[in-house]
Amino acid sequence: MKFTKMQGCGNDYIYINGFQERIELSKKPDLVRKLSHRHFGIGGDGVIFINPSREADFEMEMYNADGTRAEMCGNGIRCVGKYVYDYGLTDSEQVSVISAGRKKLLELTVERESDDPDDRGTVKQVRVNMGSPILEPAMIPVQAVGDLVVNEPIQVDDREYRITCVSMGNPHAVIFTTNVAGMDLEHIGPLFEHHSRFPKRVNTEFVEVIDPKTCFMRVWERGTGETLACGTGCCAVAVAGVLNELLESAVTVRLLGGELLIEWDREKNQIYMTGPAVTVFEGRI
Repeated sequence: MKFTKMQGCGNDYIYINGFQERIELSKKPDLVRKLSHRHFGIGGDGVIFINPSREADFEMEMYNADGTRAEMCGNGIRCVGKYVYDYGLTDSEQVSVISAGRKKLLELTVERESDDPDDRGTVKQVRVNMGSPILEPAMIPVQAVGDLVVNEPIQVDDREYRITCVSMGNPHAVIFTTNVAGMDLEHIGPLFEHHSRFPKRVNTEFVEVIDPKTCFMRVWERGTGETLACGTGCCAVAVAGVLNELLESAVTVRLLGGELLIEWDREKNQIYMTGPAVTVFEGRI
């Protein structure tokens, strides 16, 4: 089976061309766990299959490293955009990708080394319309009373935290705090992920505001653990920052693996994410 290893801000996945590789659905979770293992497999935060689609140009079928299915990945979908262009599955610099029933529009930034018309170039950066944030607790989902979960207390490990909950097609709990770099995410992350208030588990972002246009974030992703970046998490952070009057509607989110620019168009209620997409290596397993 051929594969391509790609990363966006260090959030790395194994990409498999579903147009060419046919794998039974029932066998995918075990395959994902084997491929994602960083010692006995290729290594990655999960596996993404790029498939044909009737509803969009392509389908992104995404799995976490533990073999569970995930709805969306911002860094992953940017790499899908790079893959389909660089490997010649499309000639368009604007593509649509559907994942778990939600379609996203991607704008590809292509760099060319010459003016030769045969030089297609390669994708270096992708801007994604991530759609509208979901704030209704039942739709996120999170157990709550009221129409929003903004700066709401939650008890975890004998300590009170304040969460703001947002869904970008997958659930996020955002916590604004201090000394994010020094936090023990290996301990606290799983306690949030499996907290009883989150019936489908949750991705948890710990955020330190630097200024109204900049913040630093670490993330614990359900089914994977701490990752170097999370695109949907950055979108959730931008929304939560505005709702808590801590961040402006356009913000640079600094991550362990790089930076993403997130813009929330409040008038259209659309979130745009811009960041890099990089091919690490390809091979056969």
